[in-house]
Amino acid sequence: FLNSGLRIKIKDERDGKENEFYYEGGIVSFVEHLNKNKNILHKPIYFEKKTEGLGIDVVMQYNDGYRENVHSFANNINTVEGGTHLSGFYTALTRVINSYIKKHKMSSNGLQGEDVREGLSAVISVKLWNPQFEGQTKTKLGNGNVKGLTDKIVFDSLANFFEENPTIAKTIIGKSIAASKAREAARKARELTRRKSVLASGGLPGKLADCQERDPSKSELF
Repeated sequence: FLNSGLRIKIKDERDGKENEFYYEGGIVSFVEHLNKNKNILHKPIYFEKKTEGLGIDVVMQYNDGYRENVHSFANNINTVEGGTHLSGFYTALTRVINSYIKKHKMSSNGLQGEDVREGLSAVISVKLWNPQFEGQTKTKLGNGNVKGLTDKIVFDSLANFFEENPTIAKTIIGKSIAASKAREAARKARELTRRKSVLASGGLPGKLADCQERDPSKSELF
């Protein structure tokens, strides 16, 4: 998946069984594989760029589910704990969606990272000289300059894509806004449940009971 056009053949000479792995579409095929049997919302969004010693390939596609499925790689090493390249991608994704909402005056109070990643399947693959990994297992990329470069590339590329494909942009943003509303509703429901449980304990004085007065002039505190 990570090296478009690479063909790998594995043959067991004992019994003649063999398997071949070949994906002409590269990481685009990877995301299509991740979203197999899911209801996708749009075609894969793909962009690649090389700058300042960094090569970056990104593909992303949303489905109508709620689970985030993002994989990151550095020099073909699976960085399962993420790192600076993944942080840059997340920051740019949240920033570009909020920027689009503000620019087009769409109704939203500002989305958080978890809102824009709901239902997202994505692959981020970077190639760079002298990668610095945290720990012996090489599962987290630590190069400080990679975050800013990834952020800028993803922001610029995705902003251009949204302007050229407004239908897809509005589909993604609509899902993100719905996720934000659901998160806020869940938060209020938790707070209400906790508040009711505290007030129902019976151990509080009457002055901490719920206010029954509807007139603000009689119930406001200054």
